[in-house]
Amino acid sequence: MAETAMTHRRVLAIALPIVLSNATVPILGVVDTAVVGQLGTAAPIGAVGIGAIILSAIYWVFGFLRMGTTGLTSQAAGAGDADEVQALLSRALLIGLTAGAVIIAAQIPLFAGAFWVSPASAEVETLARDYMMIRVWSAPATIALYGITGWLIAQERTRAVLAIQVLMNGANIALSFYLGLELGWGVEGVAWATFIAEWGGLLLGLYLCRDVFAGAAWRSAARVFDMARLKHMAVVNTDILIRSVLLQAIFVSFLLYGSDFGDAQLAANQILMQFLHVTAYALDGFAFAAEALVGQALGARARAALRRSALLSSLWGAGICAVLSLSFALFGPAIIDVMTTAPEVQETARIYLPYMVAAPIIGVAAWMLDGIFIGATRTTDMRNMMILSTIIYFATVIPLMAAYGNHGLWLGLLISFVVRGATLGWKYPALEAEADTPSKPLTAT
Repeated sequence: MAETAMTHRRVLAIALPIVLSNATVPILGVVDTAVVGQLGTAAPIGAVGIGAIILSAIYWVFGFLRMGTTGLTSQAAGAGDADEVQALLSRALLIGLTAGAVIIAAQIPLFAGAFWVSPASAEVETLARDYMMIRVWSAPATIALYGITGWLIAQERTRAVLAIQVLMNGANIALSFYLGLELGWGVEGVAWATFIAEWGGLLLGLYLCRDVFAGAAWRSAARVFDMARLKHMAVVNTDILIRSVLLQAIFVSFLLYGSDFGDAQLAANQILMQFLHVTAYALDGFAFAAEALVGQALGARARAALRRSALLSSLWGAGICAVLSLSFALFGPAIIDVMTTAPEVQETARIYLPYMVAAPIIGVAAWMLDGIFIGATRTTDMRNMMILSTIIYFATVIPLMAAYGNHGLWLGLLISFVVRGATLGWKYPALEAEADTPSKPLTAT
């Protein structure tokens, strides 16, 4: 690294490109919806929406590849193990490409299962299948990009991540208009636009990693397929997957429980959850900074640098959350009115807005500690504390809902944030102490 000191400037240099990158994501969904919205009927809008959600849910399963690659690569970089840094890119690419190929091969039962869980009208389902059967062929590129993204973040190359995102989304937007409207391909044109953009993103990602391919370790079978390192990577990724599934279970249950309280409260909950998504997008950059810097410090066995990395990134995360909390308090009602014109939903959302004002402050510890633990690859702790948090969530949210209705549901969600932050905080001293112990070699020989 050109810069080794742990400074605010270094944290921001990692975080801000990620924040900007995340800001481009909602734009793509708006454009795709706008393109198919010009076709004059409701079915294409529903088809693209459902198709995108189904594919995103399938790809989400492999989100562990981004997080696990960041933690492992940052530690290898901190330890000065350039060969392992190269080999980790190859492993991530192989996992991503293989996973994508499996999804392509299993697309028929996967799509059938998705429509069994969430059925749609015959017209929407037909269009959605047409959309997905085109887009699924870019699954290898999409999942391999998770690995490339994690690898780049680990080395603080988040401007490269931003470049990939801008190219993909820019190409997708331009091609959606051209193929979907100009050529009149409709839903299939939007799908082909995403297919081309995702493969283009992978090609750019590989180009940005081209320095690796000048070395030898990335293609060394003995290094890339070292069984001990592969086993360690599998354990890390499995722990992250379990943690992520449990976290998703909390959010899915929140939405399902909300449906018991009537349409207005369900709609209000959905609107307020968008505030939480904004918070997550804004915090991602600082959590990613924690992943990279903590991982490098741990790889270098530099306890002071690890502590300062965790502290600086968390201070920025806390500051962002404070600003968001204040913004939600001041502008939340106006934002709600923009998101819905239904008076009943507007009134109901205002009643529960205080929970969303509190959420960034209450949740910042959990979100930032996630980044810190990913960087340190203390994924067993993450998994176990997530199991505990999930148990406590369900044990508290059910009686709270019985007593307080939708207020109890929101209280249960906030309690889950508190428990995640508190339990990971309890495990943090052991994480920091690990920097004082010599690293153990991971070799199969």
